[in-house]
Amino acid sequence: MKKLPLTFPLIKANRGQRIRIHALSKGAMRAQFIRLGIHEGERLTCFERLPGGTIVLQKHRQQIAVGARLAREILVAEIAGSEE
Repeated sequence: MKKLPLTFPLIKANRGQRIRIHALSKGAMRAQFIRLGIHEGERLTCFERLPGGTIVLQKHRQQIAVGARLAREILVAEIAGSEE
């Protein structure tokens, strides 16, 4: 049986950590993320953690800042080295 990844809120991601989006919040922000090419299963890097809880994600050369409130609602899983 395949082991499910341990998920945690994006707000807990560490700088430099490779993550996979497990679940996005519902509503308008979900639609905005999809327009930016970010969806469940997407692989990203936590580029930076800013004061106040803002998380900066990096997808290739694109950087996206996610406010603390929204970062608490997005579930992610760490990407293991073997998944790269």
